[in-house]
Amino acid sequence: MQNGKLITNAIDTSELSFNDFKSIVINDYKIACESRQASILGRREVLTGKAKFGIFGDGKEVPQIAMAKAFKNGDWRSGYYRDQTFAFATGISTLKEFFAQLYANPTAGADPFSSGRQMNSHFATKSINEDGSWNDLTQIKNSSSDISPTGGQMARLVGLAYASKLYRQNKDLEYLKNFSVNGNEVAFGTIGNASTSEGVFFESINAAGVLQIPMAISIWDDDYGISVPAKYQTTKEDISEVLKGFQRDAQSAGYEIYKVKGWDYPALCEVYEKAIQVCRDEHVPVLIHVTGLTQPQGHSSSGSHERYKSRERLQWENDHDCIKKMREWMLESAIATEEEINDIEKAAKAVVREAQKEAWNEFLEGIKPEQKQAVEYITAMAKYQPELTKIAAQLASIADAQRREVYSSARKALRLSVQFESEERNALLGWYKKQQDLNFERYSAKLHSDTMESPDMIEVVPANYDELSKMVDGREVLNACFNENFARDPRLVAFGEDLGNIGDVNQGFAGLQAKYGELRVTDTGIREMTIMGQGIGLALRGLKPIAEIQYLDYLIFALNVLSDDLASLSYRTKGIQKAPMIVRTRGHRLEGIWHSGSPISMLLGSLRGMHLCVPRNMTQAAGMYNTLFRADEPAVVIECLNGYRLKEKLPTNVGEFTVPLGKAEVLETGSDITVVSYGSTLRIVQEAAEELAAFGISVEIIDPQTLLPFDTGHLCVSSLKKTNKLLVVDEDVPGGASAYILQKVVEEQQGYFHLDAQPKTLSAKAHRPPFGSDGDYFSKPSVDDVIEVIYQMMHEANPQKFPALF
Repeated sequence: MQNGKLITNAIDTSELSFNDFKSIVINDYKIACESRQASILGRREVLTGKAKFGIFGDGKEVPQIAMAKAFKNGDWRSGYYRDQTFAFATGISTLKEFFAQLYANPTAGADPFSSGRQMNSHFATKSINEDGSWNDLTQIKNSSSDISPTGGQMARLVGLAYASKLYRQNKDLEYLKNFSVNGNEVAFGTIGNASTSEGVFFESINAAGVLQIPMAISIWDDDYGISVPAKYQTTKEDISEVLKGFQRDAQSAGYEIYKVKGWDYPALCEVYEKAIQVCRDEHVPVLIHVTGLTQPQGHSSSGSHERYKSRERLQWENDHDCIKKMREWMLESAIATEEEINDIEKAAKAVVREAQKEAWNEFLEGIKPEQKQAVEYITAMAKYQPELTKIAAQLASIADAQRREVYSSARKALRLSVQFESEERNALLGWYKKQQDLNFERYSAKLHSDTMESPDMIEVVPANYDELSKMVDGREVLNACFNENFARDPRLVAFGEDLGNIGDVNQGFAGLQAKYGELRVTDTGIREMTIMGQGIGLALRGLKPIAEIQYLDYLIFALNVLSDDLASLSYRTKGIQKAPMIVRTRGHRLEGIWHSGSPISMLLGSLRGMHLCVPRNMTQAAGMYNTLFRADEPAVVIECLNGYRLKEKLPTNVGEFTVPLGKAEVLETGSDITVVSYGSTLRIVQEAAEELAAFGISVEIIDPQTLLPFDTGHLCVSSLKKTNKLLVVDEDVPGGASAYILQKVVEEQQGYFHLDAQPKTLSAKAHRPPFGSDGDYFSKPSVDDVIEVIYQMMHEANPQKFPALF
């Protein structure tokens, strides 16, 4: 027991008496039985309608207890949704918290992992305190926040383990006492056998082998992936056989690979102790293939495995259930009597049932006062409208009302009483508005970390120039920015394809690996998913990673990792974890289908929770980096591909000046039309504005600078009040980012009040640009396109002054 939690303890047979050993084994059996009962009762709660959906860890109890014995303070877990026994055995979760999450209880503290935002068995530990400061991660058992996409946990696992390597080998990080003790921490990963078919699994396995990091991956193998057996999943039907080539030997670094039956308690304890010791001491990745596992209740609460498993297989699973086999071993070894074991099993049912009742009652207790208040308000209104009595009575009659039923009733009452003004209606309306704020906090808050290190809190420092400031290539501005920041902050690390030795394909990091060493400026293999995961894991452990994707088009290969994991991290943990990682890439103008990407709408739709920075030049990019290096929220920065060799003036404070995120800028003032654009197309708009001036057309050009967030100061609508016309110029596909910008300006900023003409967009063609300069000209907005679209808009407004061009 620890702090009232039933947890496991390591077994050292050289020092334990038989009675001590017996006590540990019996305690472990209790944990296994309680976890099994939690699975059984949890499934029942779903089937009775109390919970929406459930997925459980039954059949994996014994190996997870063995794994938990090797898990120490400071270690990290990056697992999947079958790991409930491990969470119980380490003290990461209690039974009551497990059920609170099953019921999606948003009450503070009930579900400490996600505040009711994730389904059951999605665990996370508290890395961030209420004031935004870091917890002491060396003093707790850490779990990175789980995600449901199968295999998705593998990418970040690489980064969590890589952090230990950096903390051990980079002595400049020794001052970060709350994050590591000499890099001794192991990153534990878990995955189901079927999910090892995912590309991210193989990418992660290869990356860890190359990096030689303390990553311990456990594969729970029950021979199925939902209904699909291993013969359709894995070559040779055996993943450790497939991976034998990764086994290290005297000549080559690699993995230590272990294979053990999932129902063999003593063998499991021995294997985990040995494997994790090698992993921890030598920084060698290890793989533990746990075979012979079962799923007594099938895959999830949504189906029955009797539909797809034969009688023979079901009988085999019954005979080889890991708890049943542990029970047999305990009896054979005289560790416990039949009576003692029966008592443990009986007590487990009672303990779990009590925890479930407490969690359910607390969930309801959070809603009942709101239900009572809504009924009282609606009843009071019924004296003017008797038909509202039925709504109040229906709501009052629901014994276990959900919050949606409470607020749906209140909203309906407000709609039906819209023409019956009264003090009682005003009282309901006032109550409802206050509750809206509470419900936003419950269900929508913390999309971003919103701490004192938020980008919004970073001081705005203008770029300074003097008479000695020289004109340099844009890439040199970036290089100087990175150099100054790496000298200032030892937490900064950068890695990506071609980033280290040659200093990236556009020389932004030229010479910095030689100056700061390979640990801080590092080349990687071609593996976009795990480049992103490497960054997420490092950021979770207190470092400040810059993860480079060579071209924006290649970000598609890693979008799943960014969207599923990084972008949702603050939201799905309600701010108890953060990962201030910067994704550096380049895109927009260049020749060719694969190196000219502007898939901005894809990013806007996938990366809410991250900042999306679209600087028009390298000075703006440097200012954004300076802001992000000092902040604690993740971002993508897209540098303009055709801007690296354009001349810019080098600021004297190149490593210190900051560009605020979300603040738009007027590049040129005008009176006839507002043009909103970003990135490389801004130069095209500016060139077009010069020719348009000869026609007497005055163009106001606005650069939003970031798309997430977008123009928080509403500069665009301020411009529209003057010009009354709007054009959005963009290199994304038609209806892509331009539609997003229109929604922001016309709807959110209420720009439609100030329009006297149809707002228009000018975007790229629906296809990617063909190779060559002609391909660029005919597929993305050109100077001629901008001139003619603006002229046509002016023609439509005043055809006499601006006769038709064509």
